[in-house]
Amino acid sequence: MNATSTAVVPVPVPPLALRAEGRAGAGVGAGAASPGPRVDSALTLLRDAAACGRARLSTSFGAEDMVLLDLVVRERLPIEVFTLDTGRLHEETYRLMARVEERYGRVVRSWFPDAGALQGLVAAQGVNGFYDSVAQRQACCRARKVEPLARALAGAQAWVTGQRAAQSVTRTALPPREHDAAHGLEKFNPLHDWSEAEVWAYLRAHAVPTNELHERFFPSIGCAPCTRAITPGEDLRAGRWWWEQPAARECGLHTRAESHPPAP
Repeated sequence: MNATSTAVVPVPVPPLALRAEGRAGAGVGAGAASPGPRVDSALTLLRDAAACGRARLSTSFGAEDMVLLDLVVRERLPIEVFTLDTGRLHEETYRLMARVEERYGRVVRSWFPDAGALQGLVAAQGVNGFYDSVAQRQACCRARKVEPLARALAGAQAWVTGQRAAQSVTRTALPPREHDAAHGLEKFNPLHDWSEAEVWAYLRAHAVPTNELHERFFPSIGCAPCTRAITPGEDLRAGRWWWEQPAARECGLHTRAESHPPAP
């Protein structure tokens, strides 16, 4: 099956997606929360990113990233897609990666941590030392995610992400476009104003494959040791690094202090 197939495959909607909009029991994608105009605005931002030159979309294969991947392939946009394989992802994520390849072809390039850096990390803090302190967790994120990201973005003029402002307290001021000084490029957040229900409306409308963990109350999925299911009423990213304070729950990939809106 390819991105333009007309076959309709039911996509389950996680209970959290329904509750996020106060529509428990309603069918998202069946008129409850149509993404409609949001798709047009997202496509505008994707085309703006492509117009910058060499544009790259980073995907962790979460719900938001699957929307963007589908749009990029469906619209044949000249945007490269990559993922960071930290070596500690959920088996469910790897299964989704295989399904994505079956659906869209080999369109996603994987980047891996430096083997020497990982050896040094484990020697210094142990295999699960990230639970012991924020500093050690951030060191793990740097080795497994931040450094590979720098290599993945080398030479790019634009970086596209699946971030949404409603995801957490660390992203409430998320703009649609900003300059990322850390990587020296323009950063685009096409889904910055989308709701959880609108994300799932799109996924259902286009039968986009999704991570089966979403059906088990995992709205945000990262490395297996650092991700848990959440309960109704919790922040959508509460399951990421749950043992830390909310304000610290970022891995360093999206450092807002080093970014600012582009000059008019």
